Amino acid sequence: MTPTSPLMRCAVFGASGGIGRALAEALAARDDVGEVYAGSRSGAGPGGGKLRSSAFDLTDEASIAAACAEIGSPLDLIIVASGRLTRADGTGPEKSYRALSAEGMAELFAVNAIGPALIAKHALPLLRRDGRAVFAALSARVGSIADNRLGGWHAYRASKAALNMLVKNLALELARTHPQSIAVTLHPGTVDTTLSAPFQRGVAEGKLFTPAFSAEALLGVLDGLTPADSGGLYAWDGARLPF
Repeated sequence: MTPTSPLMRCAVFGASGGIGRALAEALAARDDVGEVYAGSRSGAGPGGGKLRSSAFDLTDEASIAAACAEIGSPLDLIIVASGRLTRADGTGPEKSYRALSAEGMAELFAVNAIGPALIAKHALPLLRRDGRAVFAALSARVGSIADNRLGGWHAYRASKAALNMLVKNLALELARTHPQSIAVTLHPGTVDTTLSAPFQRGVAEGKLFTPAFSAEALLGVLDGLTPADSGGLYAWDGARLPF
């Protein structure tokens, strides 16, 4: 950014979660950022200073459209930080195909794939066309089909794989209208949040990250990407992961 460049306007959808809140707060602490819209279902995400709290329901397209209209344009950075590993009642993830259910799969697809797609539908038109613009969504390494060697976690894996494909499609479409745009999915590592809490026992020493560490790492990855990298899935350390 040059001294005369305008300060960035950013939006984080899912800012009440551990990583989402950390991302919003890390962005607000940057000198090159002017505003950060922190969206959550309750509207009780971080606020104050550069942070602007807003409410949206990931399963309600009208509320997503209203939140995006409130934010307005231009936006320099959109991050979708929402996600669910288990069902709302706490069951899952499935260890076997015998545990699959239509209701369980629909619930995780609604949060992990359909919701982010609807955010993209209403937020992408807000991206600036006259400079670098980034759309990023939190995915997971287990959403990689090529890297799947253990199986299980069917609905979560499949919904994150669908998210990766959706963002790849967005990248191709955005390149035609926003030549300096970047659309990617991100693997934040294993982060110490309520989502991962029941599954931390086997995490190697030094590989369980705080939300603040993961957020700073992910923002560093985004800072280093170019339009040539658009469409990829990137880990917290900058490695490009296979689909």
